[in-house]
Amino acid sequence: MESIAWMAWTLPTAIFFAAIAGTLAVMTWLAAVYPEAERVGVLRIPTTRGDRLFISLITAAVIHLLWIGLFGTDAIATLPIGEEGLEISRLWLASGISLVAAVLIFRTV
Repeated sequence: MESIAWMAWTLPTAIFFAAIAGTLAVMTWLAAVYPEAERVGVLRIPTTRGDRLFISLITAAVIHLLWIGLFGTDAIATLPIGEEGLEISRLWLASGISLVAAVLIFRTV
């Protein structure tokens, strides 16, 4: 476990990696069950599901970096769970915006 001690293994980190693994599993299943066909969207270039996933992941990274730079990661609320409470970070708002952006990318690109 010492080799990964540098990583901040928190609940949001675990959720992030589980979401990425789940997304890759679903995309693999979709590729096997429903073969991909390129389509042309608002970018006017042919894209597949994998291309749109990549674009949405890069967009999510940019949204989160801009959010941290502009608004920080302070807590917006504290839930009464446990002795000290559970803080809800502003980054969850950036995650929501990223999810909406991913839906738009998959629909229009």
